[in-house]
Amino acid sequence: MSLLWTSEALVEAMGGRPLGQMPEGVTGISIDSRSLKPGEAFFAIKGDTMDGHDFATAAIKAGAGLLVVAEGKLPALGRLAAPMIVVPDVLAALEKAGIAARDRSRARIIGVTGSVGKTSTKEALRHALSSVGKVHASAASFNNHWGVPLTLARMPEDSDYAIFEIGMNHPGEISPLVRMVRPHIAIVTLIAPAHLGFFRNLDEIAKAKAEIFEGVEPGGAVLLNRDDGRFKLLEKFARGAGIDNVMSFGENTRATFRLLKCTLEADHSMIVARIGGRDVQARIGAPGRHIVQNALAVLGAAHLCGADVPTVATALASMSAESGRGQRHILQLPEGPATLIDESYNANPASMRAAIELLDATPVSGGGRRIAVLGDMLELGAHSARLHSALAELISSTRTDMVLLAGPEMKALADTLPEGIRAEYRAGVEDLKPLLLNTVKPGDAIMVKSSKGIGFSKLVEALIKTFPANAGTSTPT
Repeated sequence: MSLLWTSEALVEAMGGRPLGQMPEGVTGISIDSRSLKPGEAFFAIKGDTMDGHDFATAAIKAGAGLLVVAEGKLPALGRLAAPMIVVPDVLAALEKAGIAARDRSRARIIGVTGSVGKTSTKEALRHALSSVGKVHASAASFNNHWGVPLTLARMPEDSDYAIFEIGMNHPGEISPLVRMVRPHIAIVTLIAPAHLGFFRNLDEIAKAKAEIFEGVEPGGAVLLNRDDGRFKLLEKFARGAGIDNVMSFGENTRATFRLLKCTLEADHSMIVARIGGRDVQARIGAPGRHIVQNALAVLGAAHLCGADVPTVATALASMSAESGRGQRHILQLPEGPATLIDESYNANPASMRAAIELLDATPVSGGGRRIAVLGDMLELGAHSARLHSALAELISSTRTDMVLLAGPEMKALADTLPEGIRAEYRAGVEDLKPLLLNTVKPGDAIMVKSSKGIGFSKLVEALIKTFPANAGTSTPT
């Protein structure tokens, strides 16, 4: 396997002190001894609850090529039989390695932020751009103060494209991260009431997301959602940051990259979009109107990168939904199959709307029902009760037959749903689980959605374990 870093380059990048017999280099970078692969460098980062130095021995047993440790922790480590790079602060050293990786890269860099759709757009970019070059992208949702520098430090020098997800919960969190990433293209997917408990209103959220403009490379571009109610505000922030190339995507007639036609199917979508003056047809392998928006951003970014847009468009056909973000499973009940839509990774009012609309578009068979299994949307602060209650009107406008609810915040929705919709409320996940397992019938379409902290992924796991599932995008007929 080729080296990601030579030891000499890594020491120089971090300004560290080598200790012991250094290997020629390392094949990767890890901050978790459980997933570390032989030959990787282990960075012993101290987190809020755990200290990586406590897992140094486990990292050595897993085959770490070298350890990056803090000077102050050296006495406690004793005589570990492994080469080390000693630094004043391990997280700061990881940031320096990330900055050095960015400096040596010739890749086209894309930064993605927004209230919803960050990870899905990042994954769609990864998938589609892989058809035209070597792509590096964030793993999972590595979008915070350690995830971004880790992703940077892992970037191979010969990457053609690199995609970085940049997230935040509070103002001021994006600025330092985007200054490390220095994207050529910055995408803002959508401004929505996520983390609204930490902000007064959506304008404040837009301002915090607009921090991504601060790191855009000279001559770079910003790509905004023209269908977003905060488009003009974001455009103003981008111009204020000195960015001349402010582009947009969406259905709006003034969008730079414009959706002309869209057909939503149960397991995919068909679109025609105007990209760079030409009409581009594409089949999008994952379903949902929100995924169409992501695909428009992908096609627009591909054009701005100078990539071959028709090839990128073709690649969208083989894109699939990720675990917890719309991935479908066919549950094998004794009397016949049912469809499970796993949306359990996260939730806010915008993504909840998208998931409920996705359920509405999913066919049922043989008397099957559309069942929405909903848990709390977190971090909405004083707006929580109002935003949970507001889901009642949305649900009433769809063909949802049954709603199963859990979590203290979802009580507001339980109290608001009209009598015509069958609803059951339980205090928590464990209370809801037996009810759900006993409710599912052949032909049903079940959509599970909540904020990650509520633990609704346990419901998905229980359904799959009870009715062994086949992951896929097909629907029982």
